[in-house]
Amino acid sequence: MNKHLDEARRILASNDRGGYTVPTDRLYPFQWNWDSAFVAMGFALYDVDRAYRELERLAEGQWADGMIPHIIFHQPSDTYFPGPSVWRTRHSIPTSGITQPPVFAIALRKVHEAAGSITEARTLPLYEAALKWHRWWYCARDPEGTGLVALLHPWETGSDNSPAWDIALARVPTTTETAVARKDTGHVNAEMRPRDEDYKRFIHLVDTYAACGWDPAQQWEKAPFKVAEVQTTAILLKAGEDLEHLARRLGRKDEAAEIAALNARSRKALLAQWRPALSRFVSRDLISGEDVEAPTQAGFIPLLSLDLEEEIAGALVGEMKAWSKGLKVVFPTTKPGIESFEPKRYWRGPAWAIINWLLIDGLKRNRQPDLAEELRKSTIDAIETEGFAEYFDPMTGEGCGGLGFSWTAAAYLWLMRQ
Repeated sequence: MNKHLDEARRILASNDRGGYTVPTDRLYPFQWNWDSAFVAMGFALYDVDRAYRELERLAEGQWADGMIPHIIFHQPSDTYFPGPSVWRTRHSIPTSGITQPPVFAIALRKVHEAAGSITEARTLPLYEAALKWHRWWYCARDPEGTGLVALLHPWETGSDNSPAWDIALARVPTTTETAVARKDTGHVNAEMRPRDEDYKRFIHLVDTYAACGWDPAQQWEKAPFKVAEVQTTAILLKAGEDLEHLARRLGRKDEAAEIAALNARSRKALLAQWRPALSRFVSRDLISGEDVEAPTQAGFIPLLSLDLEEEIAGALVGEMKAWSKGLKVVFPTTKPGIESFEPKRYWRGPAWAIINWLLIDGLKRNRQPDLAEELRKSTIDAIETEGFAEYFDPMTGEGCGGLGFSWTAAAYLWLMRQ
């Protein structure tokens, strides 16, 4: 067997903490929401039981209102900040108070299909958890019914310190009730992580929402950061398509119709965010009412869940190729050459295997196999050269951030099967 496939499986085994997988030791010592969904898809290729268990452990953290938080603190650890005492949530298992992109239902369909028809009993409770979360998104994060869901914290986007948030985040005060005691820069070079000023704003938001008792309506009213985001909405729409498929397979016809109506709403809303002059989709700052024009990977993620006209798909591909020219690893999370592009700093430029995974699926969906294969080969080459790093410097190919990273291992397993 390919030694890198062996290593990918070894990483997932070494990061197993009892039915759930940490992203990497010490830097991220808990269960992260979208990380676990990607990991479950990796496990589905060779251990379906363990894939189900990953999602079941994640669902243990689901709140009564349907939200699945972005961190589940199954076991204590002092190597990460902010921990449970900062979040001040009241769930039976300690969790954070915000969410993350809803990859869960996408993973559930893949796990269910890998298992075959005998697993309906195990799929059904996870389907019900996914549906409850899906409804939460449209209720709590799109109360006006626009079809675009909003994020109230940059961490919810998954792209924590992206240039996409610079303008909106700058309005958030740096004052906090909580002492900011960062642990991440003790594990990873500070030049690869968000800046201290970013962290103060991140924690100000946590304090603000904790003061609301984590009530969604109060948070919506008080939020100093509120962005209707195309990457998360695109992932939600793909999750909705997979959830609708599962509903039909499980004989839940009324729920399938409900999900289909939500999908149609988000599909229309996403298409309205296309900007021909920019050759990409844009998010919208709900506080200023303005488009978020910062050029980041989010503008291309709607490929994942839209069947685009040939002209739009061609424009997206042309723009992606322009961004990729001369790079060692594609695809960058910020357009190279602009002032905010930082090739080693977290979400301000580096290439991520899981973003490429989403883009590859989207390119294939929209009949763009050549660029999809270019991204697949670039990702595989980066991993085989530099190891299973959290992300990669697109200019030099260097592996950056945490090492022995679970979702990079899962992505490698999946991309090698394509």
